Order: sequence, then structure tokens, then C-alpha cells
Amino acid sequence: MDATIINTELEEQIVNEEFQKLIDAYLASKHRKKVEIITKAFNFAKHAHKGVRRLSGEPYIMHPISVAQIVCMEIGLGSTSICAALLHDVVEDTEYTVEDISNMFGPKIAQIVDGLTKISGGIFGDHASAQAENFKKLLLTMSEDIRVILIKIADRLHNMRTLGSQAVNKQYKIAGETLYIYAPLANRLGLNSIKTELEDLSFKFEHPEEYEEIERKLAATKLERDTVFDEFAAPIRAQLDELGLRYEIKQRVKSPYSIWHKMQTKHVTFEEIYDILAVRIIFEPEDVDTELNDCFDIYVKLCKIYTSHPDRTRDWVSHPKANGYQALHVTLMSQKGEWIEVQIRSRRMDDIAEKGFAAHWKYKDGDKTETASEQELDKWLATIKEILDDPQPDAMDFLDTIKLNLFASEIFVFTPKGEIRTMPAGSTTLDFAFSIHTFVGSHCIGAKVNHKLEPINYVLQSGDQVEILTSKSVHPTREWLNIATTAKATTKILSILRKEERELRKRGELMMDEFLASNDLLKETSIIDKLTHLHGFTKSDGLFVAIAEGKVQLGRTDLDALKGKEETRWKKLFSFGKKNVKQASPKETVGSNFDKKKAILLNEETIQSKYTLCECCKPIPGDKVMGYIDDDKHIQVHKLQCSTAERLKANHGNRVLAAKWEMGKVLLFPVSIYVKGFDKLGLLHKMTQVISQLHGINIRKLEVECENGIFECNIQMFVHDTKEVDETVSSLKEIQDVKEVSRV
Repeated sequence: MDATIINTELEEQIVNEEFQKLIDAYLASKHRKKVEIITKAFNFAKHAHKGVRRLSGEPYIMHPISVAQIVCMEIGLGSTSICAALLHDVVEDTEYTVEDISNMFGPKIAQIVDGLTKISGGIFGDHASAQAENFKKLLLTMSEDIRVILIKIADRLHNMRTLGSQAVNKQYKIAGETLYIYAPLANRLGLNSIKTELEDLSFKFEHPEEYEEIERKLAATKLERDTVFDEFAAPIRAQLDELGLRYEIKQRVKSPYSIWHKMQTKHVTFEEIYDILAVRIIFEPEDVDTELNDCFDIYVKLCKIYTSHPDRTRDWVSHPKANGYQALHVTLMSQKGEWIEVQIRSRRMDDIAEKGFAAHWKYKDGDKTETASEQELDKWLATIKEILDDPQPDAMDFLDTIKLNLFASEIFVFTPKGEIRTMPAGSTTLDFAFSIHTFVGSHCIGAKVNHKLEPINYVLQSGDQVEILTSKSVHPTREWLNIATTAKATTKILSILRKEERELRKRGELMMDEFLASNDLLKETSIIDKLTHLHGFTKSDGLFVAIAEGKVQLGRTDLDALKGKEETRWKKLFSFGKKNVKQASPKETVGSNFDKKKAILLNEETIQSKYTLCECCKPIPGDKVMGYIDDDKHIQVHKLQCSTAERLKANHGNRVLAAKWEMGKVLLFPVSIYVKGFDKLGLLHKMTQVISQLHGINIRKLEVECENGIFECNIQMFVHDTKEVDETVSSLKEIQDVKEVSRV
């Protein structure tokens, strides 16, 4: 028999087995059994994608099946979502239309497929305006039917699981986009396990060596963690048995990405992270009405055995997070002298924590009123709709505004009447004012917080009672944007300022028209451009606002320039300016035939003539880096974990290039080292000896501060690569009385 036929038959068998897995999982769920329509959707998608293969070489239909499996097994959605997942690429990739889907599967499935098609190909396109529009579409479809974004997250999860078949620059783009938007979205919708996997997969593809190192260390310390867990859990089991509850105690290990992120932000080593292990108690309540009491009964039992940390108890049971998360968190001192966090949840709470919003349906009985967490989700979606109502001229502002909502953890504050309100952590009194009403926010002069007068920039704490004070004479200013932290407040302030600027522009333009008319000059584009450049503005809008505010007064100098008396001098100045601009960007530009799939090589010649090492993160040989083609077609080189690079990967992924170093020890690069420890006589001498004599490194600058016996030191030095930095850091750590060393 022909090998091709055998392969085809084998593939057919694998496809059918994977589909059967999906059906078995669906039948095991509590959803109504609509196997017929799911089978119909599978056969339709299989026919539509016939003969098409993914980059990995497998039949394309395997992707929709995998997405449908995630939707069913990991998110817990029903037949409508499973069908939409199976059909999600049909309209985009084949000749079938949304109308065809509607005729065959009904309007609801067609609406979801249409929503998924609108946001296909990733959130972000090639241009900033397209990015904002695609993201708006995503959020609008999400607010119409939450299943659209849940299926899109499942689609992204499967793409991340199979990302290895993509080119390296594509991996950076997709991983960056995932960390920037999809992981926070999954978190906001309560999909904790998916959020964690998306973060870990992004980390694995961007920093494979660091990922493998953390995985290796986690495996090496597993036995030690298991021992700590067993000893810690044994007395807890004895106490819980007295309550007569059915329960299980599990250990939860911090994810590789969370560990790495903490190492980066706190400048600590793996060994210095003390919250890798946490404990989770999941119980079955006797009755749904006793659930809350059971949580606190368990808490009381725990506090009989171990001492609790007074500042680390979190009650998400009485006041669920906006994404529906409920649990009681308490941090206890173990008998080994270590703080261990314990999370207390019912089985229902655990389901919702892992599967998020989709798990709610399981616990709804008939047409009961919405749970508090669903109401919170509706509030969040309403906030997003409000933000979408305001036109955003700048796509990046829009994305950053939305991200304020995605990343925020929450606090609880009270109104003067005792009503509880959920606010993002870090919110100010100004944010709270805008959360009440736009009018209240735009006229806010301060607040009484716990009956004490506080300014608009006061940062609210959980439990604060807030009464907003207003005055009609107060109006938003640009400075307010530095005070506002929530998406709603920022959007409203920008909207008010833009409206005021529009009025100023109109007034300024009228004043300029009057000036030109009174001097017998026609209002022409060339004249407006000349006046704009003459007063140092890049756009005429800025000139109009300045005229209206009285910062620019048109007069004799302007007339001289317009009528030619100063023309020669002006031309000289302008051409000199252009020359300077050219000199400021000496690097070569990228030609149209540049191959983006190839990794750019960083060596002595290219970093001096072609590429720019960015000041924001100061990469040196050995750092994981990427290239980015800027607006002037020059290539910038950033560290992969640089905050600017993270934004560029997500928002301009099509311009991202893979990069690798091919440097000998020829060029020297500046780096900074931070050192902290106990101030002892001769310590500075030992440190400089280690750097200069042991490693032969030239110190460029050294700053030391000592206070109460503790010293802090910033050392700037020249090195060839990261290996020299790592060796220096290790040697400095070995000096007695030096307690912290990190590269800044």
C-alpha cells in the first residue's frame, strides 16, 4: 500500500480520536447533551480546512479541535462555545461566510464566530490605528458576549503551546503580545490556571535558559518542599478532622514566571524567594449557606496551631474580587520559622478560581439573582464600554488606559453611607470621585477620608471611608493625569481636556484669521506652516492653542518673516536644523528587501555602524536581546525583558527581529552594580580590589551612602560581556558583610 495513503489514514485516525476525546469530556460535563450539533460543526470545519496544514505539519483541523477541547475541559463552556471554537477559523481562512454559518448553525454561533473573525490574526496589526481598532473590536464583542474572548483566550493558549514551529521573531511578537494583553485578560476573567500557563509559555520562549534553570532548581528542591509541606499539614489535618468536613490539603508551588518576575523586580536570587510554597485547603461544605462560616471555622482552627501574620490576612470570601475570585488567605509561621500562606476555599470557590466566569453557571439554581461576582464583572464590562465611548486619538494611549484596568488588584472602600465599593489598588481620591460620577470627579478638590481632610492625590487604603468634596470653580488640568490611576478617571480627564483644547484651537484660529485679514494676508497652508515653525511648533494645533492662551502674540516679527524680510535667515535656520537631525541618526536604514526572518548579528562592526544599543536598558553582550525597526527604519537593540521592549513586542510585533551576539572581547560596555551591606572599616577597599585586581575591570564611577551602619553603593564600570558581570557579582557576594549585589 502507498505510504501516502497509510499516512493519510493514520492522520484521519488521530483526528477522529482527538474529536472523540472532546465528545467524551463534553458528555462528562453537566451541560445539556447536544452532541449532534457539535459533530455537525466538526464535520463542516474538517471539510472546510481539508488539505490545509499548520506550520508544524499536522492537519489544520487539529487546531480547532484543540481549541474546542480547551473551551470544554479547561474553561467549562457548553455546546454553543464548542461549536464556535470548531468553526472559529472557517470564515477567515475559507470561502464560507458568516451568513453560511448562521444558516447552518443558527445566529448565536454565527455571532460568536463573527466576533472571533473580527479580532483574528492577533489583536495588533501593522499600524497603530489598526491596533486600537482591533482591540476596540475585541472589547466590544467581549462586552456583547463574554464567550468571544473566552474562546479567543483558548485559541491563544493553543497557539502558545505550539509556538515552537514559528520563526524566532514571530515567537517574540506572539509571546510579548500574550504577556501584554492575553494573560492579564485571562486573570481579569478569573482563568487562573490559563493565566499562569500563558505567562510560563511566554517566559519559556523569550528566556529559555532562565526557564530551564528555574525548572531545574524547582525539581532539585522538591523533596525539601514536600517534607516542609507534610510537617506543616499534619497538625492541620488533625484539627480539620474535628470539624467533620470533607476536605483536601494541597501544596501550590509558585510558577516559573512568577519566580523569575520576583527575582527581576526584587533583585533576589532563587534561594532568597521564601514564598515558593503555599498551602491550599479545599473543602466540601455541608450546605451552601454555611460556606462562609466554614471558611472562618477553618481559619480559627489554623490559628490555634500556628501564629498568623497580622498584616497578611485577606478576606476575599465576604468581598469577592471583580473576577469572581473567593478565598480566605492567611499567612502562618511554621515550626521551622518560615511564613507560609494558606488559602482556604470551598470546592465551588476553587472551581471559580481555576475556570473563572464560566464556572458560575454550574452553581446557579433556576433564575436566582446574580451573584456579587457576576455583578462585579458586569460593572467592569460597563467601565470598558464607557472607555470605548470616548474617541481616542492615540492608539498607544488607548491600550495603556485599558491595561490600567487589566492589571489592577483590588481594595475595598466605603461611601459616607457605608456602601462598599471595589477600587483598583493604588487608587487616589480623584479616581474614587470619577468612579461616582464624571461631574463629581471633574470638580473634585479633595476628600474627607475617615473624617480627615485629604488632597486629591491621597492613595486610598482598603477599609477607608471616603466623602468627596467638590467646587464648581475647579476644572481638570494636565497635572491630574499624573494623579489618576484608573482607566475610567484617565479617560474622562483626557476627554474633558480634549474638549477644552478643541475650543481653544477654534478661538486661536479665529484670532490668527483676524491678524492675517487685518494685514492683507491670505490664509494659506504655506503661511500657517511658516508661522507654526517660526514659533517652534510641529503642528498648527499647538500654535492655535498658544495664541488662545496668550503665550504667542502675533506681531511685527511674524509679518517680516511672512513678507520675506527675514526669509533668508529663516531658511538658513531651518536647513541647519534639518542637517542636525540627519547627523543625530548616523545608523544605516533598513532596505525594503531586508529579511525579517533572519536574526541580526551584533558584532563590533554592526553596533558601531548599523544598530543602536538603547539607553533605556543598556544591553551588553550575553544579554537576551531583540531588534526593533523604528519609524526612521533604523534598528534599535533592546533587552528582551526591558519594559519598552515588552510594549514594542506587543504593539509593533511585525517590526521585531531576532538578534544574537557575535562579539569577541573587543569593545567595553558600561554597566551599573548595586551593593548593600553592613558598613565596616576596609570594606570598600575589599570591593574595589575584587573588581579591579581579581577581575581586571575598570571602575568608571563609585557612589556610596552610609546610614545607621548600613551602606548602599552604586558602581559604574566597563565590561566586555555578562559573564564578567556575573563573575564580579558572585565574588562581591562572597565578601563578609556584603548582603545584596545586583546588576541595575
